This record gives sequence, C-alpha cells and structure tokens, in this order.
Amino acid sequence: MQYAIVDIETTGGFPQQHGITEIAIVLHNGKEVEGKYETLVNPHQPIPPFIAGMTGISDEMVAAAPSFNEVAAQIYNLLNNRIFVAHNVNFDFSFVKYHLQQAGYELQTPKLCTIRLSRKVFPGFRKYGLGHLCRELNIAIENRHRAGGDALATAQVLDLVLQNNGQRLIREMLQKENREYLLPPNLPGHYLSRLPATPGVYYFHNQAGKVIYVGKAKNLKKRVVSHFTGLDISKKRQDFLREIYEISHADCPTEFIASLLESIEIKRLWPAFNKSQKRFEQQWGIYVFEDNRGYLRLAVDKKHKHTQPVVSYALLVDAHRELWKMVRNHSLHPALCFLDSNPPETLPEPETYNASVRSALETIHAEQSSFIIREAETVILVEKGKFYGMGPVEEWSTMEDIKAAVTPYAENEVVRSMIRKYTEMYPGKVVHM
Repeated sequence: MQYAIVDIETTGGFPQQHGITEIAIVLHNGKEVEGKYETLVNPHQPIPPFIAGMTGISDEMVAAAPSFNEVAAQIYNLLNNRIFVAHNVNFDFSFVKYHLQQAGYELQTPKLCTIRLSRKVFPGFRKYGLGHLCRELNIAIENRHRAGGDALATAQVLDLVLQNNGQRLIREMLQKENREYLLPPNLPGHYLSRLPATPGVYYFHNQAGKVIYVGKAKNLKKRVVSHFTGLDISKKRQDFLREIYEISHADCPTEFIASLLESIEIKRLWPAFNKSQKRFEQQWGIYVFEDNRGYLRLAVDKKHKHTQPVVSYALLVDAHRELWKMVRNHSLHPALCFLDSNPPETLPEPETYNASVRSALETIHAEQSSFIIREAETVILVEKGKFYGMGPVEEWSTMEDIKAAVTPYAENEVVRSMIRKYTEMYPGKVVHM
C-alpha cells in the first residue's frame, strides 16, 4: 500500500474561514519512507498571536511563501492514489480537501487516522494525542507543532502500527470503509457498534457526561451515523462533533413513541445543540364569547394568564386549521369566527346558529376525554385531554390500572399536537375510557 502521511498548520480550526500556513507530506511505501515534501504557505490572512506562539510561524515568515493555489497541483499529485494518513485525520483531510477544491482539484482518496489505529494496536494508554502517544512509544519529535516534525513523527507511529500486525487492521478498515472514520475524534467506535437498527431516542454526551443533543430515529444506528457522514466543514458542525464523547440510547417500540420521548427529553434536558422545540412555547387558543347581538363567537387568540381557551395549540397555524375544520364540519360562518373580514349578508337566528357552535364545542370536549393509544406493546394515556404518560401495559380493567403501569411524563404543546394528529390519522388505535 502507498501512504501519504500529512500534517498541516493553519490560522484556525475551520477550513471555510481559515487558511493553511504550512503543509508537510511524507510518502511511505508500506515498508519505509520514500520521500518528503514540505512548504510554508501564505494564507493571505493574519496568523493569530496564540497560534504564532505555538507553531513559531509568523506573518513575516509566510509573507514570501507561495499561496495554496500555487502549490495545489503538486500537493494533489502527491496525495492522489495514495492513502491519506494523519493524526486526527478528519481535521487535516477537511482542510486539504477544501482548499484543493477551491483550487479546482477534487481529492478522492481513502484516509486513515493514526489516533484510531493506535487505540486498537496499542490499547491502554491514558491519551492518544500525538505528543502523549510519542512519549508512550519512545518516538522523538523534532520541531513539535511544525508540519514537518509532526508528519515525520506520525510516519513513525504508522511504522510501529505496521510492525505490530497493523496491516490486517488497515486492510479491514479500508475494505469495510469503517464508519469509525466518520465518527468525531473523541468518540470511541464501540458506541456506534452498540446501537441497534431499531426505533428509539439517542443522546450525545460531552466529556463531563452531560447530554448536549437528543434525537429520535426509526433506525438508531442509521440515524446516528448520518450525523457524521459527508464533509460538512462549517464551524457549527465542527464545534458539535468535537463535543461528542459518548452516545447512549433508549429503545422504543415504534417511531411515534420515539418522537414523543424525544420531545419530552428535549424539554427536560434542554441540550445545548438542540435548536428545534427549545423555544419557549407561545400557546394559542380558540376562545368562545357571546357578542352584543346574542351570537356565540369563536376566535383564535394568544393564551392569556387569566383566561381559559376551549383548546390550545403551540402554533398559530394549527389553531387556525382547527377553527376552519370546525367551520366546515358544523356549518359555522367564517365571519363570525374572525376568519373572513367581509360582513355576512344574511345570518341565521342566534339560537339556530348558537346550536351549531355548541355542537362544535361538544366535539372539541369529546376529543378532550380520557383515552389510550395502543402502539405495539405500549400504551399512551391521555387523561381528560392531557397527556399523562406511556409505558408497557399487558392487562388492565380500570383507568387506575393503566396509570399505575405507565411512566408519567410532563406534557408540552408539541406532544399534545403530535397525539392530536396521530388520533386523527389512526382512529382505530384509540380506545376511549
């Protein structure tokens, strides 16, 4: 196998915003080093002082260096048809691939990460960063935090991997296109292997064990892997991936139950990287009142502290959709429901019209009755129109039996909306109590 061991120095952590200041490529034929390329690169942007202090590369040093575009062809030719090797390969690969793309070259080559290789070949070390690993393996690094020195040290790590039966491991990883290379650098591969291909809710944890993201899936393994596929090099995604150290999950019998649990957990845990469902709920309601002509009027308005709507919704559009449904199903007049600004030419007598309004309200109240939804072996309990909880229930005879068996959960408007829509789609799964 032909390898290209790569190390770069940059002006920052994100390819779209930052430039490469130095690149080194060590060519390896699987037995020994057969060549080396190294150059400073002018990033055409200032090098931050703390990076200059760490690497020793200053603005003055790169001022006369070639731009990346000037050396892109040579770099592409050195990397093409070789296995791209680096310590924490996704960082180096994302920068090199992005800047080659900007120069008109599309790099399509396998990649290997010496961090992940070392974890498998040399288990038990406390840390696997390049400096810590080299100390453990007695590799001397010359010019630390410079591309040439770090690339040569990484080449020696690869040599030791190959000498310790690493060829078989490398072949397996390349043949299977091992998904560990899609994983964030701080996430061990066994977390992915534990995930089932079944519905559930998954949790990403940071280094301290705190949940930073919650998601639901029809297929847990497939959905989690989808977070790590592709080469999205945005700052937002890179920040997210660097924070993931562990994955846990909760099995659910169906995707619908996973959707309910996901919403409950987002509201409970308030994870840093979840954006949807975290807004504070602005609830809307359908209200009823009698006007000065004696007509019962229905109207959508924001929920107020001292007023109680007939029914409430998380979204204004859902409230309007429900009110229009009431108008259609019970022959109500849109103008008397504030859905039509044109005044009606004729109206029925108040008593006749009000009977239709009361019929519509009775339908709403009926929907707020107590019922259960059977999903696989799980029961979802709604008591007096409010979500109570869910869990496996084999047999029951009373409401109290069900309440004792299910796990209570806090209701929110998203859960309420999902249950309402589900009962409309699948009325056969609803059992009224």
